[in-house]
Amino acid sequence: MREALAMRPSTSASALLPPPTCFSRLPTLRSFVGLRWSAPPLPVRERAAAVVGISSGTPGCSLRLGVPALTVFRPHQRAAVVRNEHAQNADFPRNYSKREKKPFPIPVLELRRRAKERMKAAQGKPKRPLPPPKNGMLVRRLIPVAYKLYNARILLINNLRKLMKVVPIKGCKYCSEIHVGSVGHPFRTCRGMMSDQRRGEHDWGSTLAEAVFLPVEAYHLEDRLGKRIPHDQRFAVPRIPALVELCIQAGVDLPEYPTKRRRKPIIKIGKTEFVDADEDDLPEPEPDRFKQALLEELRFDEIIAPSSPEETAALAEETLKAWETVRDGALKLMKGYAVRFCGYCPEAHVGPTGHKARNCGAFKHQQRNGQHGWQAEVLDDLIPPRYVWHMPESGEELQRELKTFYGQAPAVVELCIQGGAEVPEKYKATMRLDIGMPSSLKEAEMVI
Repeated sequence: MREALAMRPSTSASALLPPPTCFSRLPTLRSFVGLRWSAPPLPVRERAAAVVGISSGTPGCSLRLGVPALTVFRPHQRAAVVRNEHAQNADFPRNYSKREKKPFPIPVLELRRRAKERMKAAQGKPKRPLPPPKNGMLVRRLIPVAYKLYNARILLINNLRKLMKVVPIKGCKYCSEIHVGSVGHPFRTCRGMMSDQRRGEHDWGSTLAEAVFLPVEAYHLEDRLGKRIPHDQRFAVPRIPALVELCIQAGVDLPEYPTKRRRKPIIKIGKTEFVDADEDDLPEPEPDRFKQALLEELRFDEIIAPSSPEETAALAEETLKAWETVRDGALKLMKGYAVRFCGYCPEAHVGPTGHKARNCGAFKHQQRNGQHGWQAEVLDDLIPPRYVWHMPESGEELQRELKTFYGQAPAVVELCIQGGAEVPEKYKATMRLDIGMPSSLKEAEMVI
């Protein structure tokens, strides 16, 4: 008997333990790869330094845990988390193909869900009067924002033309790509005419301020609540910059572009039909207290370049502030006044519903008879940021082999930075300022 026991292999104490029979106090163990699990971690208080621990509770309930010592969690310990509003490094904005439709800012299923909730909440309740601007009135709190946006846009255009006389900008002769620098970048990304003969290389030349700050145009509406522009009148209605049209509808008065201003809310007589209220009993309108002086664009012979580096840096800072003012002001106005964009082409329309002009020439427009696919507004569609390659602080020219190490920034921001302005915090994520540049191609190949 003793010899049989001596020949029997030794068995550890953990192997002789019976399987667990009680799981009421322990959560289900799960393992995820590449996903974040929100369930609380398993607390282990006994033998925290052990690689394999045995948790014992009530008699007859035991469990063997194969948990490394570094992953043992203590409930009383809390790790400090440093949060930052801006990511350290972010991906470049996606360039959508001309063969696909841009996604909706809010999914269609979410829009339907919200509409059902509104209808359910409105059942059995009296209809509320329409708020401005749906009732034809102006939103009084947005009138100063409209004047500020209009003047900031004019100031931005004038300053860009002055800065471009000091900071060189190159534009491709065959495509719409630009580069802020004395020499164009060497990347073969040209898709213009005869690009296959040049193997995608750009043919750089001079450019204008309109290539840096893209002018998005829209139809001017004399009555924003009037009938939609039909296809036959697409050439009779004037087209102006979309930002100017947005400012006009928000309260800016321009004599060359008249628009209808109502002093009483409209009277709805149907789902889409309405009549204007009688305003004969109202007194004469008083001078608008929100009206401000408007700036004007400078002519080309009036543009004077800065004469010193200090003036260039001050002009760059002023231009960067105007750029941020334009984007912030446009975002505020777009929350109050509807703006529509086509999901297939860059057509914009400032108004509650898009126009009926069938002038969409995007992919498969024949199937839609040239009609636009109107969807909700996006700020980058109204003010395209126009991302360009960021030049390193060392001043070295870009190399084709080190393309993955370079960052990008909006053309206006990159122009102001090279002019002497400080780098804004919100654009540092895509500029990749904290990435070290390899000194040679061999060193770049070693990077994983």
